[in-house]
Amino acid sequence: MIPGSFSYHRPASVTDAVKLLASLGEDARPLAGGHSLVPMMKLRLATPAHLVDLHGIAGLKGISRTGNSIVIGAMTTQHELLASDEIAKALPILHETALLIADPQVRYRGTIGGNVANGDPGNDMPALMLTLGATYRLEGPSGAREVAASEFYQGAYFTALEPGEILTSVAIPVPASGHGYAYEKLKRKVGDYATAAAAVVLTMAGGKVVSCAIGLTNLHETPLLATDAANAVIGTALDQASLKQAAAASAAIMAPAADARGPVEYRKHVGGIMVMRALERAKSRAA
Repeated sequence: MIPGSFSYHRPASVTDAVKLLASLGEDARPLAGGHSLVPMMKLRLATPAHLVDLHGIAGLKGISRTGNSIVIGAMTTQHELLASDEIAKALPILHETALLIADPQVRYRGTIGGNVANGDPGNDMPALMLTLGATYRLEGPSGAREVAASEFYQGAYFTALEPGEILTSVAIPVPASGHGYAYEKLKRKVGDYATAAAAVVLTMAGGKVVSCAIGLTNLHETPLLATDAANAVIGTALDQASLKQAAAASAAIMAPAADARGPVEYRKHVGGIMVMRALERAKSRAA
C-alpha cells in the first residue's frame, strides 16, 4: 500500500503543465484530486515516474456563466459545486449528482475535471455530462480544442485526450427553464461506486414529454447516452407502459461487468429500475 518512487512537479500555469507532460512523455501523469490515481499507485497498478500537480494553477478553478452556458474550471472541487448558487439555480442535477459522490472528505478534494477526464466507467459525472450535452476544453502541445462529451469516452480508462493534453474546463448548456431532472444511484454503501445509476433531464408540455435525455453510469465500459430510451418516452405522459419501454431500451445497450456489485443480469435489471425512477422524479419536478 505504498506507492513507488516518483518525481513531483507543481507548475504555475497550463502552459507549464503542458510543457512538462509533453517533455516527460508516458512516464508522467497529471494529478487533480488524486482519488483515482493515488489508490492505483498504492496498489502498484499505476507507477508513474513523474506527477504533475495541477493545484498550483489558479486558472483551472472557478464557475462562470458565458451566454447560455455554465463554464466550470477542471480543478473546481465537488464541494465547490455544492456551494455554488449558480450551479444550484441553473444546473440543479449537477448539485444532486455531486452530493452522491463518495463522502464529504472526498468531495472536498475531488475535482470535476478529474472525475470526467480519466475514463473510469464508475465515475458519476461522465454520464451526466453526456445527458447535459457538455463540451470539454482540452489544451496540449498543439493548442486548444473543444470535444463533445459524447465523443470523449472511447473505452474503460481510454479517452480522446492526446499525449500531453489536459482537460482544462467543462462547458454545459443551461437546460430550459422549468425542466425536470433526477440522478438515481444504487450503491452498496456510502462512498461506493454505483451498482447502476441513471441521469434524466426532460421538459414537458400539456402533460407530455417534449424532450428527454438519459445517461447511464457504470453499466458499460463507458458512460452511455440512452437515446432510444429517451425517444421512447417523448410524446408520452410517462405512464407505466412507457416507463417499462424506456427501461427495456436502456437495458438493451447495457453491458456491465459481473463483479462484487452483482452479476450482469442483476445490474441490468436494477439499471432499468434506476431509469424508471429517474424519469418519474424528473417528471415530478418539471414545470
